Amino acid sequence: MCELLGMSANVPTDICFSFTGLVQRGGVTGPHRDGWGIAFYEGRGCRMFHDPRPSAESEIARLLQRYSIKSCNVISHIRQATHGKVTLENTHPFRRELWGRVWAFAHNGKLKGIKRRPLKFYRPIGTTDSEHAFCWILDAVRERFPTPPKRRETLWRFLEGLLQEVHGLGTFNVLMSDGRDLFAFCSTKMSWLTRCAPFGAVALTDTEMEVDFERETTPNDVVTVIATQPLTSNEVWNPIAPGTLVVFRDGQPTEVRSDGRMESLAVCSAVEAYERQRSG
Repeated sequence: MCELLGMSANVPTDICFSFTGLVQRGGVTGPHRDGWGIAFYEGRGCRMFHDPRPSAESEIARLLQRYSIKSCNVISHIRQATHGKVTLENTHPFRRELWGRVWAFAHNGKLKGIKRRPLKFYRPIGTTDSEHAFCWILDAVRERFPTPPKRRETLWRFLEGLLQEVHGLGTFNVLMSDGRDLFAFCSTKMSWLTRCAPFGAVALTDTEMEVDFERETTPNDVVTVIATQPLTSNEVWNPIAPGTLVVFRDGQPTEVRSDGRMESLAVCSAVEAYERQRSG
């Protein structure tokens, strides 16, 4: 299976630290050798980088570990191919335009029968079941809302229903964004954590690297990281229950339930939570 990484923040923030941990799983600490990609939002624009080579061997990935691109919303993916050849056009995240905004989408899992679902406006470029699912979802959103709904919660509820429907076809762990909201739908495994004051030192699991975020942030910063598997060894990660959609805006998470209700999830410093748990 593939692995996902996302970030939502209230101020432009780089993802070099978390991305360095994820990259190791693309050929060093994990088997995800079939390409990788990443999307950084800047206002209405979106920078994307893709490489069909393993992330641990990619010169582009090495550049991005050093190059501090700051963004409020990021989606990254390392691929272990289950459907579709290892080619550039099959690397995630995929992108499409809707309502004058760039939508990015990355998927972990396999969907049975998704390609039998007809498409109206959007068409896949590659051959993955993931890209077909993305096109089908945006087709449905575009048909239901020719223009953006006035309330963002209206869109969130509609997307929750679509994601649940596709989830019924197989494994469907997803990160998706329009540059304002970051949608995380868990089918089998996904976790998140929020870093906010008081910040502290954090260590990666997959490589020997530690950063003291107190030196890198301000007291008002809120940064949430979402990953298939926890990337750090001294923080408490919050698992997302299977079949659940959590929407992140400005680093703040909101759970969208199948009955239409929404719950704002409490956030605190992940390092502080870890210290409380360890002290018992």
